Amino acid sequence: MRVVSLLPSTTEILFAVGAGDDVVGVTFECDHPPAARDRRVVSTSAMPEGLTAREIDDFVASAVAAGEDLYRLDADALAEIDADLVVTQDLCAVCAIDVGTVDEALSYLGCRAEVATIDPHTLDDVLDSITRIGGLTGRDAEAAALVASLRVRLADVEQRVAGRDRPRVLVLEWTDPPFAPGHWIPEMVVRAGGVPALGEVGTRSSRITWEDAQGSRPDVVVCAPCGYDLEGGAVLAEDVRRRFPDVPVWAVDADSHFARPGPRLVDGVEVLAGILHPGADVATDLSRRV
Repeated sequence: MRVVSLLPSTTEILFAVGAGDDVVGVTFECDHPPAARDRRVVSTSAMPEGLTAREIDDFVASAVAAGEDLYRLDADALAEIDADLVVTQDLCAVCAIDVGTVDEALSYLGCRAEVATIDPHTLDDVLDSITRIGGLTGRDAEAAALVASLRVRLADVEQRVAGRDRPRVLVLEWTDPPFAPGHWIPEMVVRAGGVPALGEVGTRSSRITWEDAQGSRPDVVVCAPCGYDLEGGAVLAEDVRRRFPDVPVWAVDADSHFARPGPRLVDGVEVLAGILHPGADVATDLSRRV
């Protein structure tokens, strides 16, 4: 089978269930595992490099308002690859190329690849997507074993934080302007032994004001800006710390453990539990207090 993955998260899942050798096309953002970098890039960003967080938000808002695509699909590469399966999404036009663009390109090229749309909104949806991708690639047993191991880890975290005080946690999915979390992130907070100060499970992240953020009365603030790793998140968290001088502010690797709906979201739950409950013996070195 020849598979094109148009999402970093599904690329990660494909490799995790043992279908990495089948992956022949990826996006410019697919960087985990490192072997994904060896695959042909078929989707790139239309966004200029080197923008600040505010400039990125302005660019995205302008492009969305104008109906412009934020990603470019390399039709020539897609045709040359001649995939059997293309994995894409219809969840967020900001996160990756949408399924409509893919369908149009395949139709134009006369390609007959199966298109699988993966749109998880919760942690259970993410685990179900692993099962589905395992089935699409003939790796049912491997996918089942991976999901089982992830559920064991989630249950272990919940057991370790059970009965402890549950702090109010404000996770920021963006910092300039601030965005309250959505989709699976509020659930990650709950499983890690906290109470989401803002955000609802299964909904989109939402633009808020700093007055909204401060008025949510968080005990802990976690900066998880989509598209940023730990180093980049720590830089943005410095400004957030100045707005919350009396509240602990932490930076995390959002790209690896929060923004991408793949197996490493469980790492993110463990990271949060380590931040919120350092005595629960689930602390990791994957976060940084600023």
